[in-house]
Amino acid sequence: MRSPPFDLEEKRIKEEIKRRHADTVLIQLPEGLKTRAIRLAEVVEETGAVAIISADPCYGACDIAVQEAENLGADLMVHFGHSPKHGTERLGRVKVIYIEAKTSLSLDVVVEKAVPLLKTCKRIGLVTTVQHVDRLDEAREILQKAGKSVAIGDAGRLSCAGQVIGCDYSNAQAVAEDVDVFLFIGGGRFHAIGVALSTSKPTLVADPYETRVYSVDSDADRIRKQRWASLQEAMRAEQFGVLVGLKSGQKRFEEAIQIRGKLKKKGMKSYLLAVREITPETLLGFPAIDAYINTACQRISLDDASRFHKPVLTEKEALVVIGEITWEQLLRRGWFED
Repeated sequence: MRSPPFDLEEKRIKEEIKRRHADTVLIQLPEGLKTRAIRLAEVVEETGAVAIISADPCYGACDIAVQEAENLGADLMVHFGHSPKHGTERLGRVKVIYIEAKTSLSLDVVVEKAVPLLKTCKRIGLVTTVQHVDRLDEAREILQKAGKSVAIGDAGRLSCAGQVIGCDYSNAQAVAEDVDVFLFIGGGRFHAIGVALSTSKPTLVADPYETRVYSVDSDADRIRKQRWASLQEAMRAEQFGVLVGLKSGQKRFEEAIQIRGKLKKKGMKSYLLAVREITPETLLGFPAIDAYINTACQRISLDDASRFHKPVLTEKEALVVIGEITWEQLLRRGWFED
């Protein structure tokens, strides 16, 4: 299959390196773009700078390799595939340049394929990743011609209207009451499942890379059932581990302290654990802890639940255990930030 046409802004990268007189540049890419790493290293080194490719996994704009860049003495980091979260344009002393990897891929065919599957729905919510936000109007026009009303939310928290990221679905939540179904335009199930969990609305994927349309509702239902089972087990826990993320965009120490304080008020014993990578192997080292509360990336709790031997709750799920909210309220409000 031919590689998707992503704009990796090679000219801009060279200009930024020269303008900043950068000698060493760290390149960071998500898994889907790592095949372009060698070419990008060559682009960097055409300027006379030394290029270093981060070979570690990258899970989003919350997972910027700041410490790695500083340890390597990099003057500049070029991060591909995501738009900046608030406050992440400079992390530590290293300047971060974001290359969003927009695509010129047409959405016409796949959105038209979606129309028959939306025949019973009048009001459609449109969401996508940063790669396709420039083409949402194109998708809206096709749906409107098919007699649909279309809502594209803008809660003001992300770079563009209609954009969603792995932990922020505020643009979807902003219009959830006004739509019957969401149509996520992009590759894979990951973001679409987040839309379904955060809005409790039926959600379809229109994948322009594979030109196919499908529902993620069964995936979302499966995750809800898993979360209920984890909550039931955590209700019996005597000792909790409160996980504090060490990644630059996932460090939420104050929230961890607050949760620990709430547990203490309820007579529940807890301990703070600082962790960079939350894996089953890491948590196996603490057999005395019965359940964990994850204040870092919430998607680890939701998407990887079956891999862990003990419950790893999200922050909102912890509020159910503590008694601040009910399970029904969690279902209505969703798992992510309000």
